[in-house]
Amino acid sequence: MNFLRGVMGGPSAGPQPSGAETIQKLCDRVASSTLLDDRRDAVRALKSLSKKYRLEVGIQAMEHLVRVLQTDRSDSEIIGYALDTLYNVISNDLEEEEQEENSPKQVDDLGSQFTEIFIKQQENVTLLLTLVEEFDFHVRWPGVKLLTSLLKQQGPQVQQIILVSPMGVSRLMDLLADSREVIRNDGVLLLQQLTKSNAAIQKIVAFENAFERLLDIITEEGNSDGGIVVEDCLLLLQNLLKNNNSNQNFFKEGSYIQRMKPWFEVGDDNCGWSAQKVTNLHLMLQLVRVLVSPTNPPGATSSCQKAMFHCGLLQQLCTILMATGVPADILTETINTVSEVIRGCQMNQDYFASVNAPSNPPRPAIVVLLMSMVNERQPFVLRCAVLYCFQCFLYKNQKGQGEIVSTLLPSTIDGNSVSAGQLLCGGLFSTDSLSNWCAAVALAHALQENATLKEQLLRVQLATSIGNPPVSLLQQCTNILSQGSKVQTRVGLLMLLCTWLSNCSIAVTHFLHNPANIPFLTGQIAENLGEEEQLVQGLCALLLGISIYYNDNSLENYRKEKLKQLIEKRIGRENFIEKLGFISKHELYSRAAQKPQPSFSSPDHMMFDHEFTKLVKELEGVISKAIYKSSEEDKKEEEVKKTLEQHDNIVTHYKKVIREQDQELEELKQQVNTLKSQNEQLQTTVTQQVSQIQQHKDQYNLLKVQLGKDNQHHNSHSDTVQMNGIQVEEVSKLKEELEEWKNKHELLQGQLREKDSLIEKLKPLQLETGTEQSSQTSKSSGLEHNNELQKELEMLRTQIQLQSAEITKLQAENQKLQVMNTSADPALGDSSATAAKNLELEGRLVQEVKDLKNEVKALSEEKASLKQHLDSSNSTVAILQDEKSKLQQEVAESKKEQDDLLVLLADQDQKLSALKNKLKDLGVPVEDEDDIESGDQADEDEDGDEEEQD
Repeated sequence: MNFLRGVMGGPSAGPQPSGAETIQKLCDRVASSTLLDDRRDAVRALKSLSKKYRLEVGIQAMEHLVRVLQTDRSDSEIIGYALDTLYNVISNDLEEEEQEENSPKQVDDLGSQFTEIFIKQQENVTLLLTLVEEFDFHVRWPGVKLLTSLLKQQGPQVQQIILVSPMGVSRLMDLLADSREVIRNDGVLLLQQLTKSNAAIQKIVAFENAFERLLDIITEEGNSDGGIVVEDCLLLLQNLLKNNNSNQNFFKEGSYIQRMKPWFEVGDDNCGWSAQKVTNLHLMLQLVRVLVSPTNPPGATSSCQKAMFHCGLLQQLCTILMATGVPADILTETINTVSEVIRGCQMNQDYFASVNAPSNPPRPAIVVLLMSMVNERQPFVLRCAVLYCFQCFLYKNQKGQGEIVSTLLPSTIDGNSVSAGQLLCGGLFSTDSLSNWCAAVALAHALQENATLKEQLLRVQLATSIGNPPVSLLQQCTNILSQGSKVQTRVGLLMLLCTWLSNCSIAVTHFLHNPANIPFLTGQIAENLGEEEQLVQGLCALLLGISIYYNDNSLENYRKEKLKQLIEKRIGRENFIEKLGFISKHELYSRAAQKPQPSFSSPDHMMFDHEFTKLVKELEGVISKAIYKSSEEDKKEEEVKKTLEQHDNIVTHYKKVIREQDQELEELKQQVNTLKSQNEQLQTTVTQQVSQIQQHKDQYNLLKVQLGKDNQHHNSHSDTVQMNGIQVEEVSKLKEELEEWKNKHELLQGQLREKDSLIEKLKPLQLETGTEQSSQTSKSSGLEHNNELQKELEMLRTQIQLQSAEITKLQAENQKLQVMNTSADPALGDSSATAAKNLELEGRLVQEVKDLKNEVKALSEEKASLKQHLDSSNSTVAILQDEKSKLQQEVAESKKEQDDLLVLLADQDQKLSALKNKLKDLGVPVEDEDDIESGDQADEDEDGDEEEQD
């Protein structure tokens, strides 16, 4: 406190003594009074005196006011008075009346000193953060203003205290959601101060959903038509995004770039541009530039550029660019913004090349902008912006460079319309030195890192005057240099020539072919001129050094060694190196090397281009070494260059081969993927077909089982049926049907006999085949293999014997079936004789007759199925005959014939089982050999019973 009194002076230099005594009494009341009303009145009085007696209140009452904030938090009114008093003491935002009464030095010092006293106890800032959380307007609003003032006075210290405070930043973020606009707007101002130059707090604020809230506020306020609140929100967004790669990535990933497009939707009526709207739109354009700044990481910049194209933001900016009635400063900033949005992004550059101005006839936007650049009546900042836009359009854009240079070539010149190349040539040779410089730099960017275009530009011919032959562009540039024009013009032309000749031996040869060029350069370098001319001398030395370094020795009089000797005699090596160093030592060179955008305070300072400074850094040391090299070293260097070129050619060839192989691999991968997909489809189809086949098999087996049950039911029913009471007509019909069935059985027996004979014929063939195979194998593989074959033949013989036994058994069963059919006739006759005697059973038998009719229908259906089986058996017989002929022809192939024989026997086994099943389907029971005798005995007993009944 005594320190402050000493700094600010004694009582005679300050307020009236009565005021100080009053403040002392009020402080005593605040400290000693026990009643809350008394303390509240005292604090209110201190608030009223705090503006006029700022020093006294700050010195005497600050400690008491902090104690009130700690102890009387339950009373919002006294808390509000205390916060207002502290704000008046700490803040430097005094009204005009107070500024007249106090000296400026006092105002500047008091705020920071009182702030330092307040934040010396970090608990005070933490207490203030707690009070800001209160919803009461009389507490929250003064707390926000006081915290903002503390940040203005001692920003880094207060930021650090808030950062280490638990949930300190999160508490302040709630201010943006306050429904009271006054608190919300002051909260934006508070966050502006809080986020200045502190990346950690910027990240916390961004991840607390600040972007969403701020963009919502801007939209609610009317975007660019909004008031001061929109300006404050934009400034806060700039704080959060500028030089903060993490927040920029978060802004892009959150799709907030898309929400910026409505900001630039300017209506057709552009006559009413208020000052606030101009300010807002200016800040909006700057915010776009923050996201695509060349100083950002290339990957982040590129992703933001693509997002701006896809959401239509670039298209909207180009609309403003070509609109009428737009203020000059907004138009200039829009050009700079479009420049950085398209810089290095091929997709955006292609779109910008397609933009046309709304003129009649339509002209490309590039041509319209170049017309402004070479027009000396346009504002200087606008011309600089157009140059920057043209540079960004050509940056890493070989396609755009080729389009610009093509407008200069003789085959593409259109006399009816103005092209970019014609404008550049017009500006290059106009009387305005600034137009000369801008056109030279623009043309140099069209040649940047593009040796092909440097060679093509040598074809450009200019008609200087009527009646004179055309002159090449290169020759015209050197002619203007030799005429001694303004320094700015000569600097621009020298930068163009240096860019043109660097890394292009053909251009160097054309330059040296003019005999006046080398004497002019050596003369400029050798002279002792003033400071203004030193820059021209340095550029002449650089151009001469490029002519030496990139010289291919195609001209005998201007070989490298001769040019070095000329420098040694006319200039001196040390003097040459000194003049060459004038470029990098120049102040304007250092400014231009800082950033790509050309920003100059006046046209006179417009000397160097950013890309040219990179070229100087690259060539300065190389040229210095080349000057001191001997001829032998040059030869070695040339040999090394040739070797490197050969290696480069080999590498290029292999790269080409690798690219072709990569393409072939990609094609093969695509084919493999296609085949894989087709294979998967076929596999799924096969799986479906297999499942369908399995379903059909299951259905077939089910129907087969059902058919067997029906046959069993039919047999049991036919055994128990008695023919009593059947009418004569029905019995006759049944006899006819039985006759038909007999005929069918006879046909089946004939077919079975044919198959038996075929089987008998196959038996000796199989035996013969077996013997031939055994003899051949004994010759080829020896005794052991012969024994194995004999064993296999024995097994096959036993199988054939078993099969023949089964066939005889089936024949016996067939004969049994015939006997059963013959025994059915007398039974039917007896039933017709006894029909009159058993009338009481007529009704029941009629029903049984109906059942028999149904069974006859079933038998007719079985007849059709038997026909199908018969056809399949016939085809089987044909297959067996084919196999027989194949066996006779292929006896020599023992191993293969053996496998075929096994297959044949397996097929025969299946056919026999099929015949069994067919017999079962006909209703004939198939029994084993052991059961045949018992079956015959049972048949004899049944015949005896029938005779007794007769």
